[in-house]
Amino acid sequence: MTSRSYFVGVDVGTGSVRAALVAENGKILKNHAGSTKTWNVQPDFYEQSTDDIWAAVISCVKEVIKDVSPQDIKGIGFDATCSLVCVDKFGNPLTVSPSGKTENFFKSNQKANKILGNNQQNVILWLDHRAVKETEYINSFNHPVLQYVGGKIFPEMETPKLLWLKKYLKDTWEKAGYFFDLPDFLTWRATDSTSRSSCSLVCKWTYQMDVDGTESWNRTFFEQIGLSDLAQDNWSRIGSVVQYPGAPVENGLSERAAKELGLFPGTPVGTSMIDAHAGGLGLIGCKADNIDPHFETRVGLICGTSTCHMAVTKEATFAPGVWGPYKNAMIPGMWLNEGGQSATGKLLDHVIDSHPATPGIRKKLPGNMHITQYLNNVIYDLAKKQQFSNPAYLTKDIHVYPDFHGNRLLANPTLKGMISGLTLNIDEENLAMLYLATVQALSYGTRQIVDRLKESGYQNIKSTLICGGLSKNPIFTAAQANACNLPVICPDEIESVLLGAAILGAVAANHFGSVEHTIRSMGGKGKAVFPDPGIIGFHDKKYQVFLKMHDDQIKYREIMEGLV
Repeated sequence: MTSRSYFVGVDVGTGSVRAALVAENGKILKNHAGSTKTWNVQPDFYEQSTDDIWAAVISCVKEVIKDVSPQDIKGIGFDATCSLVCVDKFGNPLTVSPSGKTENFFKSNQKANKILGNNQQNVILWLDHRAVKETEYINSFNHPVLQYVGGKIFPEMETPKLLWLKKYLKDTWEKAGYFFDLPDFLTWRATDSTSRSSCSLVCKWTYQMDVDGTESWNRTFFEQIGLSDLAQDNWSRIGSVVQYPGAPVENGLSERAAKELGLFPGTPVGTSMIDAHAGGLGLIGCKADNIDPHFETRVGLICGTSTCHMAVTKEATFAPGVWGPYKNAMIPGMWLNEGGQSATGKLLDHVIDSHPATPGIRKKLPGNMHITQYLNNVIYDLAKKQQFSNPAYLTKDIHVYPDFHGNRLLANPTLKGMISGLTLNIDEENLAMLYLATVQALSYGTRQIVDRLKESGYQNIKSTLICGGLSKNPIFTAAQANACNLPVICPDEIESVLLGAAILGAVAANHFGSVEHTIRSMGGKGKAVFPDPGIIGFHDKKYQVFLKMHDDQIKYREIMEGLV
């Protein structure tokens, strides 16, 4: 290592913490991961522990910096899932869990007067859908603030979860000193500053940054939905100081956190971001030959358990079902629109893990080969055997509707998955074609989001960018390119989320000057996958089936309505 300036990026994902040591050019020199615990206490309830998460942060950061001097670490940035954290007035974890409640606990309007849950379980994970009824209640008012979340709020956002806590965990609600989005908890734990990120608050908490210049909590909204008590003490429990991503958090690393992490006190700490948005930050500056480099021509796909689709403009654009426009949520001075699919990597895992052929395949996988690589080879062999010019044709009669965990774009968390074309076959070829059809279905979900953006004012979209392990999966990248008829940029540095977190640290340190210069300096290079003109028509037809499967599901519900 010849550079004397490094940055640390910390990413807290759904099931793990990762840290990376990043050079000035955006190259990740070293990274390390540690798992975190999740409690699935009942269906749709997912909880975590901030003590467990912070212990993993310490371990991972220490590992990646152990071969460099702390004085060469010029800044650190954090990102995390948009999960709700609850701590008391002294910063101690406070339970968000119904663990130990009776079976009748959730019957209509019943409230709890005593905390029975474990205080270690003080995080409601982003994918937790306990607050569906509270979400419906909030949406029923159709308050104007909701126009900035695509017209309807979603159970993954924080106000429904807060309403659930107030309704069902009265002691927790009364004793809570702070409610944090998990990214903001990390900067608080690192610096002792209670400042919040505009990324978290605008995207997940209904903090107003409007086209008219308003920047504040909307008191009438919180009064309407029954959370007016959050306005006490200048909104201190949910955030009275708001900063844009990367802005230096006051005083930098605290003495306590610096000692825990092995860094110097005062090391610049960048205001945090949600993990997907950090991925967008790390992606958007990636250079590729013959691809327009302007930020406004790109849609970033941050692929993991779920997928978020990030697009930015200089002017606010309202797209029905697409979250935003969010001001200063990713790049200061620009408006962000965020589409999303609730289950992507998780859906592919589910399809593979639940198939009867999978155990036999796993037993014979050579070396470190991933099962998707094996299935890709099966697909190529099948296409060759059937003399198809493109493997996509294998799924002519197999169609998947991928909303196994609801649909963000359509603001409908109750939608279910569907599969058409099942047979009695359960061999590995059957699994390969089902896997391929699922990949294609996820690509049609991307197309639906891109089409909605174009219809709403994004007239200049010229490419998509993909980060994560899926960016190295040729079946997935080809499906995305062909389904959307847009080139896909695959960065050489696939860990765009970690890179985005490190960029926050570089911005806080003012290492490159402007935010835009930092993004372009550290964005790195990538390769483009271009659409195959010969297969576009096939995907157009399958996309029509995709849309009709949704319509059919709605019709089925109408037929069955009122019977139970």
